[in-house]
Amino acid sequence: MPRHAPTRRRLLALALAATCTGALAQGTPATPGWPSKPLRIVVGFPAGSSPDLTARNFIEPLSQALGQPVVVENKVGAGGNIGADAVAKATDNHTIGLFINGNLTIAKLLNPKLPYDPHKDLAPLSLIGVSPLVLTAPMGQAGVPSDDARAFLAAARQAGDRWSYGTPGVGTVGHLGTELLKARTGINPLHIPYPGYSQVAGGMAGGQLQMALLPPALALAQERAGKLHRLGVTSAGRSPLAPEVPSLSEAGVRDFQLEIWNAFAAPASMPAPIRARLSTLVGEIARTPDVRTKMFHQGWQAVGSSAEGLANRIQADTQAMGRVIREQKLGGQ
Repeated sequence: MPRHAPTRRRLLALALAATCTGALAQGTPATPGWPSKPLRIVVGFPAGSSPDLTARNFIEPLSQALGQPVVVENKVGAGGNIGADAVAKATDNHTIGLFINGNLTIAKLLNPKLPYDPHKDLAPLSLIGVSPLVLTAPMGQAGVPSDDARAFLAAARQAGDRWSYGTPGVGTVGHLGTELLKARTGINPLHIPYPGYSQVAGGMAGGQLQMALLPPALALAQERAGKLHRLGVTSAGRSPLAPEVPSLSEAGVRDFQLEIWNAFAAPASMPAPIRARLSTLVGEIARTPDVRTKMFHQGWQAVGSSAEGLANRIQADTQAMGRVIREQKLGGQ
């Protein structure tokens, strides 16, 4: 092969990237005078967390399309609701947020005193990625099966409330999903909320927790490090994100299905033309081969929906998770 071939490939790649960026810019509605300063993406979880990594996939392509810098700002706490509140109250027309399910669906049902209303104060932009969760256990727990979901759940039933499970916060899908799993299997571990999924994994590895529902990429990394073991995925069948892991339905928890997702939303006060431009841009970026590949390796199946598509998903999940909240009497905290 000629020595100049790698250089030629790099030039072709740069040309393709420039073409894609130009296409994105040409395919979005005009918003005269906007943006006039950097765009801020607020994430309610720590740097290095799954939502943070997802948001950072959009920095470069968004910046190229808008002609302004794009920055990620982490406002951590309350299962992402501190960040969500900051977005809801933003009035500069240059702030959006990258959210997980709970922030946009049932946050107010769980906590009526929440300072923002996800259905009134936030406007959907695009559903970005979806993923099942993985039932995960520490390796080496004395007398506890760590490679068989059915046997593990039997041990959990015997342990009762002597076991604990971790989540990235009250009202997150990890929390409601485990409460649903408790109701379906008769297990009764205590809930311990953490700032993010990486801290949950650390709590399990350190012996403070006996189980958790983790995103596939994090669960796989922890298993490869010899710290945790993956027992089953919460999708209806096996997931392309972790095809070697059986579903919980295969372990006897029939018809158990649960997904996490992340999405972009804007303050409801943001002018509709700006929201429309951002919705089109982030949806198109999510569907580009580069971002789809990055998200797959981070444990997500990329979507890139319309604002209407995200609104429909919010409505459906609010109804479904609302039933779990009522049945498990989790609301009104």
